[in-house]
Amino acid sequence: MENKLRIIGGDWRSRQIKFVDAPGLRPTPARVRETLFNWLQYDLVGKRCLDLFAGSGALSFEAASRGAAFVMQVEQNPEACRALKENALALNASQVKLVQAEVFRYLSGDAQTFDVVFLDPPFAANLAGQTCQWLEDKGWLANHAKIYVETERQAKVSDLPENWQLLKSKAAGEVGYHLFQRNT
Repeated sequence: MENKLRIIGGDWRSRQIKFVDAPGLRPTPARVRETLFNWLQYDLVGKRCLDLFAGSGALSFEAASRGAAFVMQVEQNPEACRALKENALALNASQVKLVQAEVFRYLSGDAQTFDVVFLDPPFAANLAGQTCQWLEDKGWLANHAKIYVETERQAKVSDLPENWQLLKSKAAGEVGYHLFQRNT
């Protein structure tokens, strides 16, 4: 089955992207995306973004639409990757790149620094804390990087690096979402 969602703002406002049904893939709801991108409105233009567990690409395409200079999507599922490639072509999103890989394998590679990271792992996998530690420990974050973490509403985001500061935190429906800043 093919599903669609709309980009909320920026150059591609109201354009639709397609995504596939896959286990653990649940696009960030529109009202959560709207809040998140209001939080990040001054932190995207010209920035480098990393979308781990990219899934539908809702967060990365939204960031690119709002002026991010470079967006790296990391997704393991082959069908989701095909949809991400098709969406990038349809939007002529030359600033969006895709790596088909398991996230921890990708993070084990040569680190590049990113200004904004979107982290929305499958809820059942409980990978948020470990992924945050890898981002910090392996050198993937620019000074004062912003890190968005999406979890199940009742889940506690724990095991975070000590130099991260919680900036914003909200819940909507079954989703808890949090914005952190890396302080050096």
